Amino acid sequence: MTMAGRLGQKMNQDEVHQNQIMRELFLKEFRTQKLYTQYHVNPLRKAKFLNLVHHAAQGPKKKYSETQTEAQEIGWDPHPLINPDRQDRRLNHFRVYHDITLYKAKLWSLGEDDHQK
Repeated sequence: MTMAGRLGQKMNQDEVHQNQIMRELFLKEFRTQKLYTQYHVNPLRKAKFLNLVHHAAQGPKKKYSETQTEAQEIGWDPHPLINPDRQDRRLNHFRVYHDITLYKAKLWSLGEDDHQK
């Protein structure tokens, strides 16, 4: 038989033989692999690990004296810069309705599309 004939035979193996080869490969892999489900901390480094976990659990204000990113600057100091007096008209611009604004608001809520007029 020629070399091409032998290769052709190997290529045309039936499914049973292929499944047997795959099964043997899986069994070999399973023998060498171990699934670890129980983990523990190295007792020699336990204190360092616990310190690291406690440090990570703290908020950023307790970890750092200043902001580390620009995104942290928003809300870093939660106290308002000025007294939030609701009666001060310079800072509080409440929506005021008069007759004409109530009329237009009602028209727009009904679906009229003349917002430009």
